[in-house]
Amino acid sequence: MQDENIPIWLPRLALYGGPRFLQIADALQAAVADGSLKPGDRLPPQRQLAAQLDVDLTTVTRAYDEARRRNLLEGRGARGTYVAAPKVELTSVLDLSMNTPPPPQGVDFDDLLKQGLSQVLMGADTELLMTYHLAGGSDSDLKAGAKWLEPMFGHPDPRQLVVCPGAQAAIAALILALTEPGDVILAEPATYPGLCAAASQFGRRIVAVEADQHGMVPDMLEEACRQHKPGLVYLNPTLQNPTAITMPERRRKELASIAKRCAVPIIEDDPYWLLAEAPPPPIATFAPEQVYYISTLSKCLTPGLRVAFVLLRDPQERERFLVALRSFALMVAPLTAALATQWILDGSANRLMEGIRNEARLRHRMARDILAGRYSGAGDGLHVWLELPAYWRSSQLARAADSEGIAVTPAEAFATGSVSVNAIRISLGSIKDRGRLQAGLQRLSHLLARRPESFGAGVV
Repeated sequence: MQDENIPIWLPRLALYGGPRFLQIADALQAAVADGSLKPGDRLPPQRQLAAQLDVDLTTVTRAYDEARRRNLLEGRGARGTYVAAPKVELTSVLDLSMNTPPPPQGVDFDDLLKQGLSQVLMGADTELLMTYHLAGGSDSDLKAGAKWLEPMFGHPDPRQLVVCPGAQAAIAALILALTEPGDVILAEPATYPGLCAAASQFGRRIVAVEADQHGMVPDMLEEACRQHKPGLVYLNPTLQNPTAITMPERRRKELASIAKRCAVPIIEDDPYWLLAEAPPPPIATFAPEQVYYISTLSKCLTPGLRVAFVLLRDPQERERFLVALRSFALMVAPLTAALATQWILDGSANRLMEGIRNEARLRHRMARDILAGRYSGAGDGLHVWLELPAYWRSSQLARAADSEGIAVTPAEAFATGSVSVNAIRISLGSIKDRGRLQAGLQRLSHLLARRPESFGAGVV
């Protein structure tokens, strides 16, 4: 039973409510937010609180450390620990423009990182972690890649995988390996900007193929293949960036059939598959010899790992791909590859991903409530594609939002040709603090409700 002398701001610790130190830190944050705790209030000594809660001292120490990390507390030496004054933000920009995973709900990322690195350093030869690796991944890395891809493909052969320093490097290497200068790459009208950047640098040309509410239109793809004789087709079929469309299974089968009939390879860039609710099988399952499948850890775990897995069925194609990759990105950093492998094989990656998935869905619910009738997200993934009222143009709204301290991405950034839709992409994971995200979405909602003519030019 919880001691009656326990501070009123601290709830009863739940047995299945996640790590207890996070429950304490969350209670502190909630108490500061609702005014139960005010700047300057002194907190109980750690040993006293540990005894009152019947937890060990380490739990309370970790809770206070986490609260300090959130800028909630400050230590004053022998005088104790106090509620901190609100931190003054040196920048007021609320970044809704970068697709990164949100902080994982119920998971101590810092602790997970420390434990993972400790396990890597205890079990690995440090010389091997600091030298060149040219084979596209060690046996352990490839085994981890096969386990990462099990939800999509069952039990893929590790020998058909390559470990890459991120999906962008994989896309660039595939373009180099599969196409020649001047070749056409077919993509949807709104697509991942990294594809366009790589194609432009390598002298390839992007041609847009019409898409509907289910993704690229099969008849239009077949017509474009006849007309342009493309070097490859690029698809991002699950929670597509930027439209958040998940292509249904029937559409995937149709596109795979056309690619086989027209003998054109497909790059299937699938960073969000593991975040989606019951996604269809990858296109690569319907045309395994035709499709080069990319799965990155950047969107499901953390961008800092810079690890992606590419599935290539043909040994000769694998070697061509490695040659292209080494021309600009010699290898994945061995230490981060080893950490990714450790996390995948010991189950930490799944725990982290589940926490990110839960937090992302909570943030989607927040966006749906705040943006009301304008919200058109899928309820999962990292972003929302928001079609705008007719009185706003996407680039115009992005500039107006920027002037109010909100960063969003206009449709122009994703266009493979002329801009075909008036929309912005809102990324829900790049703002760590949920309260600041809520404030950003509310400010954006108010901005959307106002007409551009209400903004006058300031004179300073």
